[in-house]
Amino acid sequence: MACPHVGDLSRLAPPRLSQSVHREECTQCFDNQDQPLGVDVCLGCFNGGCLDRDRAHMRLHVAKTGHAFTVNVKRKMKPSANRADEDEPPAKMTKLAIVADREEDKYEHHTVVKCWKCNPRSGLELPSVSDDPHVKSLVEGVMQALSSARQSEVKAWEEEITPCEHTLMLEQQSTGHIEASGLAHCSKCDLKENLWLCLTCGSLGCGRQQFGGLGGNGHGLQHYEETKHPVSVKLGTITPEGSADVYCYQCNDAKEDPSLAAHLAAFGINVQTQTKTEKSMTELQIEQNLTFDFSLLGEDGQALEPVFGPGLTGLANLGNSCYMASVLQTTFALPAFQDRYLPTAKSHWEYCPETLPADCLDCQLHKLADGLLSGRYSHPRPAENAPPPPKLLAHAAPTAVFQEGVRPSTFKALIGRGHDEFATMRQQDSEEFFTHFIAAVRRQLKRTGAGADPTAVFAFGMEQRLQCGECARVRYRVDAADVVSVPVPKREKGVDGEGKAQFEDVALAECLDVLTGVEALEYTCPSCQKQVIAHKRTKFSTFPDVLVVHAKKFQLVNWVPTKLDIPVILPPDDIVELDAYVGRGLQPGETTLPEATEASALPEFNAEALAQLEGMGFPTLRCQKALLATGNSDAGAAMDWLFTHMDDPDIDAPLTPAGSGAAAPPAPEVVEMLTAMGFTPAQATKALRETGGDAERAVDWLFSHPDESGEEEQAAAPVAPVVGGTTALPARYRLKAFISHKGPSVHSGHYVAHVRVPAGDGGMWVLFNDEKVVRADAKSVKDLKRFAYLYVFEKV
Repeated sequence: MACPHVGDLSRLAPPRLSQSVHREECTQCFDNQDQPLGVDVCLGCFNGGCLDRDRAHMRLHVAKTGHAFTVNVKRKMKPSANRADEDEPPAKMTKLAIVADREEDKYEHHTVVKCWKCNPRSGLELPSVSDDPHVKSLVEGVMQALSSARQSEVKAWEEEITPCEHTLMLEQQSTGHIEASGLAHCSKCDLKENLWLCLTCGSLGCGRQQFGGLGGNGHGLQHYEETKHPVSVKLGTITPEGSADVYCYQCNDAKEDPSLAAHLAAFGINVQTQTKTEKSMTELQIEQNLTFDFSLLGEDGQALEPVFGPGLTGLANLGNSCYMASVLQTTFALPAFQDRYLPTAKSHWEYCPETLPADCLDCQLHKLADGLLSGRYSHPRPAENAPPPPKLLAHAAPTAVFQEGVRPSTFKALIGRGHDEFATMRQQDSEEFFTHFIAAVRRQLKRTGAGADPTAVFAFGMEQRLQCGECARVRYRVDAADVVSVPVPKREKGVDGEGKAQFEDVALAECLDVLTGVEALEYTCPSCQKQVIAHKRTKFSTFPDVLVVHAKKFQLVNWVPTKLDIPVILPPDDIVELDAYVGRGLQPGETTLPEATEASALPEFNAEALAQLEGMGFPTLRCQKALLATGNSDAGAAMDWLFTHMDDPDIDAPLTPAGSGAAAPPAPEVVEMLTAMGFTPAQATKALRETGGDAERAVDWLFSHPDESGEEEQAAAPVAPVVGGTTALPARYRLKAFISHKGPSVHSGHYVAHVRVPAGDGGMWVLFNDEKVVRADAKSVKDLKRFAYLYVFEKV
């Protein structure tokens, strides 16, 4: 059958460089180009749609947009790309980089143009037009364009190492030849490997055990602590080109020394004659990441059993995306998210007002629900796509057949858009992502006004009670919260065989006791009109349906938060009771503190301390709060306070004069920035108040509220914060899931999630380790639960 619409193809143009081409998978489900039906790519807007009989997302797209032509894309792995040469060693790793595979080297593609006007059900294939020069350019444009998934990822990235003031301004205090390679050893022990040369005085010290896998007693660090000489270079990594591992202890990071050759020459080292004999830190990091895996072996040493089915679908790692995967697996295991997104996953696109599903968070949440919960993608990896048994993973089970998992690349690109951290390929903190994720869902629901809010199950109120130590008057405040961050007391009990600190067990009840205990602080009492010692206490004003507990287990090392493996012990049967921590509000006989007077204005902040804190990257508002809480003089004390209170629910709330209940007005410069965009001062002020002073979100709010004049801002009376949760008792919770972490920092290492899924009496624990989904054995659950980072409890 000849197509009478072929002439319309001449009006279409290949994709521009800035356009996303969704050729890898459907934008509304995870059907992809590797499946038998392939993916249809719209030649009008380059949206990708599946041809599944039940979902038919491309047919729906054509019906909604009127775009008539698509190109069907199918991909198949070349036989040569699937064979693993067991005898050929892997290429030597020389830098911290992930080099993109060339798709054309691994796969062969089949394409065919289709007309949907001729066949509105599935499109009429038009193989006869494949030789037309214009049609060929359209298809080549689609296939050669950077796909949407690749646009949202970094195809090849390297660790960016830059100089610091300490390498640039290095002053060498002494010179002299050091012993030749093989003879030199640490100045405080006999180690001859993993040696670091102090570029200030020439002292040799061994490295730390955890950095490198070699022997190390940390004498290089000890030398810095004794002398404050900041910069050292790792012997054995010096190359004739003048590169080497340079570490600044004061910055606590790898740095570049532009004058390294001259600095080494002072100690008789000619870089041109050097030969690299040890692995660099970047090589060791790569090796560690390749071998960094949670055990997939059970207590009996046998491989843990992979599980498949609805609710048991893995998420493929997109490159440091395990923090996101662990949060998504946990939240979509909750009935609130399942009930909100799964029943309408098939039909959502029919009534979605957005033009492109890839730009709609609602579409991507429905897509995730279908991918994770339907079971359509939870099946063993096809044999032809199975990778060779990993040689580097000590705990991998080569006989286990895992699933491929779905790739949430479109969701990751969308949820991270405009965010300084989540838009990157760097590892992030799962608790921070959880907070960002539920905030994004709420903004989307507020914008569309459609459907129930699944994040409401996390909402609760925290009551803050402040009592003056002189006049005994009180003030109560309730803050909205979604996560309760509990401090975990640190009590060292020695070190293990590798020199790593060991800590005593801490009961979760003790953490809650510390959180809700009385804290003394300096306070300017509006009643006494003087500086006094006040007492602050935090309790629950309401309780959520789903309680998320964040265990704060880290300490500052050179101003960098380092994770501590402190065991937290849950109550028997994983049941937590919170009745003892309920706040009661103003009690009979208590007298409230008066409102602030003109004398209660904010102080003038210490300019030098404020500049130091802002120079470290902290927002001005948080710096001001830290200074207020620590005497407004010492940047170090304020920094300490910041890391201790960075998870406070009100950490980003506007500053108010002491004792005042009124919010401070938005910063004039931020209002001015918004008015420069065409908004009135009243609109800008209203938007900033609605978004907690966040300028970026304020712009989003203004565009989604075009009829908002903001004129009532000047006269509006303060309103009480809207908090969720319930006051009903008993407040009893049972553990539903927990997110564990391995690694020295919350921003490195690896995250996994354990989820209790319905199965028999009491359910079954399942380990979600990216795309690997296995039945967890009792011992691993017991062990990892003690070191979890986030706990998720359901109210019972």
